[in-house]
Amino acid sequence: MIPAHPLALNGNKQLDEAAQRRLTQYYMAAGAGGIAVGVHTTQFEIRDPEHNLLESVLRMAAEEVEKAQLDRPFLKIAGVCGPTEQAVRETELARSLGYDLALLSNGGLSDYTEEELLERTRKVAKIMPVFGFYLQPSVGGRVFTFDFWKKFAEIPNVVAIKMAPFNRYQTLDVVRAVCESARRDEIALYTGNDDNIVLDLLTTYSFNIGGEIVSKPIVGGLLGHWAVWTRKAVELFEELKEVRNSGVVEENWLTLAQSVTDTNAAFFDTANQFKGCIAGINEVLARQGLLKGNWCLSDHEVLSPGQSDEIDRVYRMYPELHDDEFVKIFLAETSR
Repeated sequence: MIPAHPLALNGNKQLDEAAQRRLTQYYMAAGAGGIAVGVHTTQFEIRDPEHNLLESVLRMAAEEVEKAQLDRPFLKIAGVCGPTEQAVRETELARSLGYDLALLSNGGLSDYTEEELLERTRKVAKIMPVFGFYLQPSVGGRVFTFDFWKKFAEIPNVVAIKMAPFNRYQTLDVVRAVCESARRDEIALYTGNDDNIVLDLLTTYSFNIGGEIVSKPIVGGLLGHWAVWTRKAVELFEELKEVRNSGVVEENWLTLAQSVTDTNAAFFDTANQFKGCIAGINEVLARQGLLKGNWCLSDHEVLSPGQSDEIDRVYRMYPELHDDEFVKIFLAETSR
């Protein structure tokens, strides 16, 4: 259960270090199994020279995890992006800061061929374990062939793939490619499909490959959606694992799946093609007191008209999904 870590800013759009560290503490206290830092939710602009915040936010999160001395596994995942040379530099930085995996985005590289992207992955994988990432085209990703994912799965040190194409057919391509790979038992599948979180986590995929039935579950999620209402999401995740293992999925879980998708629509601003997705996450955290405001580095990253009303609606409609009371206690304890 891995939230994508937001960026905490003050009213001057400068890094709010106390709030940034508090967010990491919140995810640990909520029971998450790790954090992904330097990803879309953290705002890609942290890499721009005028901000130059990538190393700072990676370091702060790593320091807070180290300070906590948790008695359970907790993955530190660094978002890595850009052309090959940049991706290699960012991976080396992540390794130097003690991160466990590099979440490798292929976004913004439309001029790269699939083979060039595979070679880029091989170079990153020589530095540290790779968490692959299938990003939906509407937010900068692209559609890949089945053959790409089959070759991707064969790269040594690829250990996980986040599937976030928001598309059933393309999700199936990744799962089947991994199942056909000789490395299928070495690669964990994670959902990033915010429109289908619950159903992905309940599903075990099966394929007849060479006369053998090969089955593979989606074992977790790496989600911007889980950056908010995190304690309740952790509890839901644990319940979903039990339900999947039981082999019996009651109808109420299908209903709940749509409730979660509805809340995601409000947070991620699907009515406006995800324009307010980062501001929407920050807005929920600000309402809870974890951030001072929903500010983003880019001026165009703001709530869309009507998005605040939509967040009000899902708060009223699904009170069982928010963790306001947990956050209230957490903030009281951390302020002492």
